[in-house]
Amino acid sequence: MTPSSNGQVHELDRTDIESYTIRGGTVYERFFDCPLDYSSPENGQQVRIFVRHIVPLGKEAKVHELPFLLYLQGGPGFECSLPGSVKHGWHAKAIDEGYQILLIDQRGTGFSSPINADSLDATFSTTAEKVQYISHFRADNIVRDCEHVRKILCAGRKDEASQKLTLLGQSFGGFCITTYLSLFPNSISKAFITGGIPPLVDSPDAVYKATYRCMISRSKQYYEKFPRDVARVRTVIEFLNRNCVKLPDGGNLSPCRFQQLGLVFGFTGGFDQVHQLVLMASSDIDTMNKLSAHTLAAVASMSSFDANPLYCILHEAIYCQNGNPSLWSAQRVREQCFAAEFEHSWDKILARSDPDMPVYFTGETVYPWMLDDYAQLHRLKDVAIGLAEYSGWGQLYDTSVLAENTVPVAGVSYYNDMFVDFNLSEQTARAIKGFRQWVTNEYHHNGLRADPRVMDYLVDLLRGDITDL
Repeated sequence: MTPSSNGQVHELDRTDIESYTIRGGTVYERFFDCPLDYSSPENGQQVRIFVRHIVPLGKEAKVHELPFLLYLQGGPGFECSLPGSVKHGWHAKAIDEGYQILLIDQRGTGFSSPINADSLDATFSTTAEKVQYISHFRADNIVRDCEHVRKILCAGRKDEASQKLTLLGQSFGGFCITTYLSLFPNSISKAFITGGIPPLVDSPDAVYKATYRCMISRSKQYYEKFPRDVARVRTVIEFLNRNCVKLPDGGNLSPCRFQQLGLVFGFTGGFDQVHQLVLMASSDIDTMNKLSAHTLAAVASMSSFDANPLYCILHEAIYCQNGNPSLWSAQRVREQCFAAEFEHSWDKILARSDPDMPVYFTGETVYPWMLDDYAQLHRLKDVAIGLAEYSGWGQLYDTSVLAENTVPVAGVSYYNDMFVDFNLSEQTARAIKGFRQWVTNEYHHNGLRADPRVMDYLVDLLRGDITDL
């Protein structure tokens, strides 16, 4: 092993750590064993957490000195992808600011003890065991994993400031940061949140009321841009209502699943993506009275629920605190508050005399019917139902700690964000002492990925270079 400049041995020289280079950095792929349940670590159950550790090219000898920036991915249920370069986007800004970067696959995703039907069946024999296991995969334990990793990586550093993490959280990653600020504020140097200032709620109902209002607005905007799609969408919905259509993976393309294409309305270019699919589907029906393999493959590719099942089965639980079960909140709110706009009976919708009545698309909402229409989710049906009824959820945020926060935090709220309601985010920003909030309508939810200026602005905002808020 190679000694560093301060006499320490480079742990990264271990033979069990794989390394390679990308543009601008050396990547070290690392695994950490963490307790499944931090409240009972003595039971011996563990999860294996995967971290990509990126050191600026040419600065490998300073690995024990450079501060860490930990990136927390959106989701829940999505792994952190390997960048081909750290010469662009937020990665480049982090490198320019003198950081080494940590990309963590949150527990249950990617290479971190991934959760899917096969992995659960291989380990557990009952639904109750599976539900109890997955109950440990929320933001509170994701944050505890990060803290576990921080202590290992920063062991031996004498400078207290260099032992702290700078955090960057996108979407659900911002939810995790807010939990981190609640649990371990002394471990954080500063934090940046992009499109992920969480609502401080105990159940998802308020979130989905805002989501449905947003989806009505976004659907109207879509049809304003593509007015002929009102008739095309109705044609596709009517066809799917009359026919059993199978997707290449064995799932069902039901009217409700087609309606879920509105999920991409929250991203740059989402309207155009959906229009292309609507055009393809209606053209297939007009010319062949069936949907082509090409169209079906395109529809399947626009959904991540099968590939990342936690995104469905744990989604509503990210809003649950203090013992409140979700009880299929999106379904309940839809039926109780938005039945006229999001009618469940397609026969009734299609029987309406007004042919110009649009079918509204849905967004980031999960429903019980998905457990039948999605092939992989169907294998997790009992587990998903168990999680919806689970009432053992603990506290994710400590409002008293947040009210006395001393960690410098800056975040961007996208005024038209379809995934994280602006009004609820603004309430949270006011509840965190010292929070510096940037509000803009220039970007959609994927602003961090779409434009490197987002990270630049937040760094300047926290540094004090921007004061005209």
